[in-house]
Amino acid sequence: MNTVALVKDILIDALQLSDDTPIDAETALLGSIAEFDSMAVVTVLTAIEETFGIEIDDDEISAEVFETFGTLCSFVEQKI
Repeated sequence: MNTVALVKDILIDALQLSDDTPIDAETALLGSIAEFDSMAVVTVLTAIEETFGIEIDDDEISAEVFETFGTLCSFVEQKI
């Protein structure tokens, strides 16, 4: 499974969204999805770290990373 599909699965699981929720690179995250609060950010980051075997430092996290689904995927791809 590719990075984009895995990150989408992580978001759907963490935010408890329907499997058929439309998510693409332009999908806005922070401020646009009600379920995507600060606790969801922590849950998503933890799942990303576990799934991809990476470590994300606190200083790497910014609102820009979570601006859209595409920016989040790009961040993950840079880390792996």
